[in-house]
Amino acid sequence: MPKRIKLRTLTNEERIQLEKFSRSAIESHQIVERAKMILLAHQGLPVERIADKLDRSMGAVYLRLKRFDNEGIAGLQDKPRRGRKPTYTETERGQMIALARTDPDKLGLPFGHWTLDRLVDYLHNKDQIGVSRAQLARILQAEGLRWYQEKSYFTERPDPQFVEKRGPS
Repeated sequence: MPKRIKLRTLTNEERIQLEKFSRSAIESHQIVERAKMILLAHQGLPVERIADKLDRSMGAVYLRLKRFDNEGIAGLQDKPRRGRKPTYTETERGQMIALARTDPDKLGLPFGHWTLDRLVDYLHNKDQIGVSRAQLARILQAEGLRWYQEKSYFTERPDPQFVEKRGPS
């Protein structure tokens, strides 16, 4: 037999807000459904019937009823959840972006442009930030930066006189 839950009485403002949410076409589906749960419970419907009617588990209905009793209307919203902590701090991300925007000549480096491999090497050796090429590419792309990609030709040379112009190797 399902356990009985004692609900507090609704204030007039809460009832109006819940009825508004339960009929809303612009609120999220979860808020509409949770408002219906609260209203049905206050109409005297048992938790088992509410769960069947809304196609939810009894545990989900109990959770929402308890949360509403404790928090009021704010209890309809989801609580923030834990997630994976960022791999790089904002400072490290800032260093990566600042380095990508810095001219390598100003750092005394023997090349005139950055490639992802050069950025990764510099970050690893000088700034002690271990970042993969793919992750750095995602960070720079999220910032709207584009990096230089070296072009190589595996077919015939674009300049037919390349060998004469190059001279002896």
